[in-house]
Amino acid sequence: MVERTFPDGLKIPMTDVGARICRSVVDANAVHRVTWVHSYVNRDRARTFCIYDAPTPEAMRKAAKDASLPVDDITEVSVIDPYFHRS
Repeated sequence: MVERTFPDGLKIPMTDVGARICRSVVDANAVHRVTWVHSYVNRDRARTFCIYDAPTPEAMRKAAKDASLPVDDITEVSVIDPYFHRS
């Protein structure tokens, strides 16, 4: 999980421009074998919590740099599914 701060708020319009912005991040990530899974953003859009699949934290940092994105912290996480069960 990558935590980011955007002091002026994250601005990705729901337009073709926004789609191009997201695509440029995806393309920068691919160079480093990083996949953007999804992101959460707080109410004022100043902080994001982004889930990525990446080979290493360094690959994630390089991809973020290529996409001109800040990185406050990287935390390795795994999924806990509350709906698992045993037969």
